[in-house]
Amino acid sequence: MPKASIVSSAHLSERSSELSEFEYALITAENTFSRWLVHCMTAAGNEEMSPIDILVLHNVYHRQRPKRIADICFVLNVEDTHTVSYSLRKLGKMGLVESKKVGKETFYNTTGEGEALCLRYRDIRNDCLLDWFDNLGIDEADLSDMAKKLRTLSTLYDQAARAAASL
Repeated sequence: MPKASIVSSAHLSERSSELSEFEYALITAENTFSRWLVHCMTAAGNEEMSPIDILVLHNVYHRQRPKRIADICFVLNVEDTHTVSYSLRKLGKMGLVESKKVGKETFYNTTGEGEALCLRYRDIRNDCLLDWFDNLGIDEADLSDMAKKLRTLSTLYDQAARAAASL
């Protein structure tokens, strides 16, 4: 008996059930990762943030260097700048980020409160998630290799999106 692929849309898997199986894994991983982000941030003390808000906050805090909206969108691979702009306004109203105009550009930094929230999030992430990786025997090198493969596949999907947009 042939092995049945685990897919969410069987009509898409006639030619490559493996690709459909991979895409289904991406869908479930994306949704569970988003759920994780929100629950971890809630435990850290903020119940009002969406997954994109959390990603934007951590990116603004990254290396404690001022960032422009374009920088954040580029690093997070977010095409719609309005989404990031909305998150930054929301984070600003919460007192987690601040903006500074330099010439025509606006740069964003985390506030002391934003930094403290990122660090509480980090501690909860360490307590709740990292031990599981250790217990499951997931090697850091394997995890790094998976990340490289996902980034490569991301590039393929990005190019395929461009091709589809030109049809």
